[in-house]
Amino acid sequence: MYPTPVDAYGRYEPITLKNIREHPGFRRLPESLQHELEVVAQVLPFRTNPYVLNELVDWDRAPEDPIFQLVFPQREMLDPKTYARVEAALRGGDRDVLLEEVWRARHAMNPHPAGQLTHNVPELDGQKLAGLQHKYAETVLFFPAGGQTCHAYCTYCFRWAQFVGDRELKFESSQVDELVRYLRAHPEVTDVLVTGGDPMVMKAKLLERYLLPLLEVETLRNIRIGSKSLAYWPMRFTTDADAAEVLRLFERVVAAGKQLAFMAHFSHPRELETDQLEKAVRNLLATGALVRTQAPLIRHVNDDADVWAEKWRREARLGLVPYYMFVERDTGPKRYFEVPLAAAQRIFADAYRQVSGLARTVRGPSMSAFPGKVRVVGTAEVAGEKVFVLEFLQARDPAWVGRPFFAKFSEEATWLDELEPALGEKRFFFEA
Repeated sequence: MYPTPVDAYGRYEPITLKNIREHPGFRRLPESLQHELEVVAQVLPFRTNPYVLNELVDWDRAPEDPIFQLVFPQREMLDPKTYARVEAALRGGDRDVLLEEVWRARHAMNPHPAGQLTHNVPELDGQKLAGLQHKYAETVLFFPAGGQTCHAYCTYCFRWAQFVGDRELKFESSQVDELVRYLRAHPEVTDVLVTGGDPMVMKAKLLERYLLPLLEVETLRNIRIGSKSLAYWPMRFTTDADAAEVLRLFERVVAAGKQLAFMAHFSHPRELETDQLEKAVRNLLATGALVRTQAPLIRHVNDDADVWAEKWRREARLGLVPYYMFVERDTGPKRYFEVPLAAAQRIFADAYRQVSGLARTVRGPSMSAFPGKVRVVGTAEVAGEKVFVLEFLQARDPAWVGRPFFAKFSEEATWLDELEPALGEKRFFFEA
């Protein structure tokens, strides 16, 4: 059923600071841009691969090209003072000084937003379970230790702290037995999201070691895999040496009666254009997996309604299910990528109007904030006041889900904590 491995891009090999200067496209860039990448990549992770650079980046448009912006750190992602300090430390050649400046820069970037470490880590028998998060009643996130990297890094990634080599910031577990015990102790959990990083960087045998024990948990209905692999390395499902093993594993999950929901991350329609991608999607769908798509709205990459409409149309044509438009989260280089909530809602609505019902499965724009996933439904005038209409799509307290509420309208606000209650209210209903 599945193809035997053939030479496409060959074995996956990452491109990092160590070898990026060997790439002909990168060598076309001004030396000043090359230097800026080296400085910013001391703080923010940089990793890509030949497929992304050769098939997706338009080097004639670099550095403005959206895929270039997606994978290459830019100078403006650091504030000017931080950039100057890191650059000076790099030029100075003192490794300890450089590490100190890098540490300071990273810890100023809110590396774990929305209570990931302070409120989301569950306990079992009085012990915190490293590598698990349980924010919403029915869903547990699991971070397998073998999947805490990616085929390429997105410059806006809210999980950037997983990739910088700092044990203090990393979140992972190799204890699938603890996950199973926790699920059996919490039968209300119907979904496990295996996330990272990207679980699809793992070899089939390792992925199997994490997934198969979940099939024995009767109360678990859905196994989700969060992944950017379809966009950044589609050969994972076609010509990688163990591609057929991965596909057979997915078939086994589906045959066991679990829904395998592959949560695919596509940031731009260009990621959906290649022959390699189409072949990978066909193979993945043939296993019985359901592929849902999601991405944040990000300035410099996809802050255009026509781009989103085209992305959703292509996804639907391929048999994928558009799922979420997210708001760029309050971490990392957010200021470089953020789009005001008012503009985000207009972009979403303009794109939504352009597509058929098959693509109108998408929800957004949604903020994954501390209390939950908050959707900006739109704007309205209530009692003479212009307001945002908001609702919870998910929440720490399930009673909040679907409950509309209002915030004062703002053209500048980019996140929930920048909004103020409307209509004379002192606080939002979910605030203590």
